[in-house]
Amino acid sequence: MDTIILDLEWNQAADSRDDRNRMLAFEIIEIGAVKMNSRMEMTDSFHELIRPQVYGEMHRITESLIHIRMEELEGCRKFEEVAGDFLRWCGEDYRFGTWGPLDLTELQRNMKFFGMMPLSDGPIRYYDIQKLFSIAFEDGKSRRSLEYAVDFLNISKEIPFHRALADACYTARVFSQIKDPTVLQRISFDTFHLPADRKAEVHVVFDRYAKYISRPFADKEALLADREVISTRCYLCHRNLRRKIRWFTPNGKHYYSVSYCAKHGYMKGKIRIRKAEDDRVYAVKTTKFIEEADVADIRNRQERAREIRRERRRREAGR
Repeated sequence: MDTIILDLEWNQAADSRDDRNRMLAFEIIEIGAVKMNSRMEMTDSFHELIRPQVYGEMHRITESLIHIRMEELEGCRKFEEVAGDFLRWCGEDYRFGTWGPLDLTELQRNMKFFGMMPLSDGPIRYYDIQKLFSIAFEDGKSRRSLEYAVDFLNISKEIPFHRALADACYTARVFSQIKDPTVLQRISFDTFHLPADRKAEVHVVFDRYAKYISRPFADKEALLADREVISTRCYLCHRNLRRKIRWFTPNGKHYYSVSYCAKHGYMKGKIRIRKAEDDRVYAVKTTKFIEEADVADIRNRQERAREIRRERRRREAGR
């Protein structure tokens, strides 16, 4: 399988109040990509500028960052033509790799806007190389700039950053330095297109945790009433576990629980509620095994959430 290291540059409205923001917030004006084989060798590249069809004026920050003037794009081909050629260039058997989670989503949003066939009918597996760099070389939580990673790995800076092909090349070079196979197993999922039904929902087990991505629901109440969403099943022995700390939320968006497996110990559950493209909601649930000290921390967090709710009710009662 090839890896397509993708980088995009896009333009946007000069005024955030522009009605076109609701149609297409970011219009792609440049596609750059590098093709890598299974040995992480760069074998080919793709690059093309794109003629805008939505925004006829270059945003001042975009122009200063990528140094492209609108006049340079006037004779270029439209997005549908360039993107079509790009996807044919990708081939049949490939996986995308990007620096961060935005590019693949914006590619699909532009494809939908311009009436192209979707890349997939559900979540797309891809390499978030920004995340993989953090896992391989730092704490796994920080998210660094591409230039920081290039400097960290002592990769020579031969061409300027912030152009699509240049950034794709630098991203590929960073990717080639990640040698640990367990890190490379930490794939990400783009959720521009969500699972269509229960059978298509995502269940994946990594080296230290498991992830579940639900189908969309009409609202949060329907989501939290779904048995699969709130289940706490051991991802190693597949037993349904009794919860020691029931699901609770400190903020209405993230929900936590703790369950116990007699064979594998305490398991933390976390549900993130996210908004889908059509304003429905879906869940991303992660489960991982934790130590007893971590259980105490979660219990304290639950008690703080309860106290905040009690204080809010007291204030509302006193009005």
